[in-house]
Amino acid sequence: MWWIYALLAALFAALTAIFAKVGIKGVDSDLATAIRTVVILIIAWGIAFLRGGTATIATLTKQNILFLCLSGIATGLSWIFYFKALQLGEVSQVAPIDKLSVALAIIFAVIFLGETLTLKMAIGAMLIIAGAIVLIL
Repeated sequence: MWWIYALLAALFAALTAIFAKVGIKGVDSDLATAIRTVVILIIAWGIAFLRGGTATIATLTKQNILFLCLSGIATGLSWIFYFKALQLGEVSQVAPIDKLSVALAIIFAVIFLGETLTLKMAIGAMLIIAGAIVLIL
């Protein structure tokens, strides 16, 4: 079942790039990111309230809060740089290079989380990196 959610995430990430490219035309990329963030904030809290996710808010540990905040900072910075890249480049170039995050996530998961690197994952990561290099050059 996880792969269905992953495919939906990929679909909406692709749509994000297309919608963002059209939406940032003539707009400051930081302002565009701020507007996008407000929309996401409303949707995310709405879903959390409707599905009962806020009921467990009191159980969050300091570690949960710290790492969720760090993740939020990383997400915000990613969006700021992504929108600036979209403003300056073509979606067909920016989006695939942004997906280097997949290869980096695999590497970071092995280093920091102790996950096992399989041959299949290593080959996949190398192909993503090679594809990004081809697009850059």
